[in-house]
Amino acid sequence: MDLRTLKSIVKFTAGTGMALSILLLSLIVVAWLYDEHPMRYTLFSLLFFLCNVLVYVVLRKEDVQLDIKGSIVAVNLIWILLGVAGTIVLKIALPLSVSDAFFESISGFTTTGATIFGDIESLPHTVLFARSLMHWVGGMGIIVLGVGLFSVINPSGSMALFKAESTGVRSEKVTARIKDTALRLWGVYVALTVVDAIALKLAGMSFFDAINHAFSTVSTGGFSTRNASIGAYGSDLIVWITTLFMLLSGINFMAHLRFVQSGSFTGYKREEVRLYLALFFLLSLALVASYLYAHPSQTLFYAVTHACFTVASVMSTTGFASVDYAQWGQMAVAVVFVAMVLGGNAGSTAGGVKTVRWIVMFKNLKEQFYKTLHPGAMSDLFLNGERLSESVLSSTAVFLFLFLLSVGAVSLYLFASGYDMLTSLSTALACVGNVGPGFGLTGPAQNYAFFSDTQKWVLSVAMIVGRLEFFTVFLLLSPAFWKRF
Repeated sequence: MDLRTLKSIVKFTAGTGMALSILLLSLIVVAWLYDEHPMRYTLFSLLFFLCNVLVYVVLRKEDVQLDIKGSIVAVNLIWILLGVAGTIVLKIALPLSVSDAFFESISGFTTTGATIFGDIESLPHTVLFARSLMHWVGGMGIIVLGVGLFSVINPSGSMALFKAESTGVRSEKVTARIKDTALRLWGVYVALTVVDAIALKLAGMSFFDAINHAFSTVSTGGFSTRNASIGAYGSDLIVWITTLFMLLSGINFMAHLRFVQSGSFTGYKREEVRLYLALFFLLSLALVASYLYAHPSQTLFYAVTHACFTVASVMSTTGFASVDYAQWGQMAVAVVFVAMVLGGNAGSTAGGVKTVRWIVMFKNLKEQFYKTLHPGAMSDLFLNGERLSESVLSSTAVFLFLFLLSVGAVSLYLFASGYDMLTSLSTALACVGNVGPGFGLTGPAQNYAFFSDTQKWVLSVAMIVGRLEFFTVFLLLSPAFWKRF
């Protein structure tokens, strides 16, 4: 690594750290409002900000120029920075071990929503808000925020960072400069959060709970301020509002941006969005709701309400719960398991495989069947009217292989550690896919506190790997990556 690249990485990391420290100032307000030692958070925020400012000032004359390799290193460093910052915030408030605090922090920033806390309602307001804020910052991606805020990044460097953090088959931009695209995406993100918070407040939540749940919903994170999650409020209106915003947050934000800018619905007509919504209605109404309604004790409204909420929560990888769906029976659980694997749209805050990748793989599978029957046939694959290149097909196949490899490795590790197969497999899928709750010992009514420190570190790494979609992390393990860096 040459010195210029190293300085660029450090300067950009410091700049992003400055943005994060400004957002963390909100903890001081919460601590002051609820009399929870505001000075502790003031000192931490000040020190964190000054450290990043000092680095940034020292390198102020250095131009930030990052190619894709430098961007990948920067992204990984920033996620370490996020984990450390969140760990310190949690340890300021609670006597947690480093492994517990780091696990909770990474679960927050990666929008996984797996928690080590059993009694959520006993936590200080600052901790509850910090967990939701971590979700909100990590949801759209701190890298996208950094690209949007710091004009010192040149266009090529910005796009490299955007690709390193953004998810899906290919990155899109709707403005001439990636910085403007990032800022406008954050504008849509903020607007959805505000509207969700207002709707939840009007539906009966307290102002504090409405803000926290809006942060967790739009980021598709899943941390709640209540032990029973959304089910604690006993409000069907709150359940339906949250269902709607989880679905919206699982849709590509570029579609939302196009609608806001021009009133165009073209983004919502793309194959990925159509399949995402079709699968939601199929799984929730045709399968889960009909299964629940078949039981005499359940009304049709109950079945539809909680089926739609649960499928939306799992498909968008939010992880909220309105009821303990693990008690619904094996058929319903199997459908929820399928929803865990599907994931949301590329370019959304959701985790998982992403719907567009399943579209690409099934198109490719259909094509291979056709070519087997007609060896001499020549044809191309298209997505939304655009030809799919060989690089897209191969990268999608490699992604799915790495996803299955990661889930398999983590689940085998947990199984070898003594846990049952359902707990091991669903926990691995929940962490790698950034879903949060699994089944068995990590079901929607359970938590992750029982895992050993070593297991929590493994699961923390799994969450980061899943959030950065494998390539960004695994490339660091390749000798070819460091060759002629």
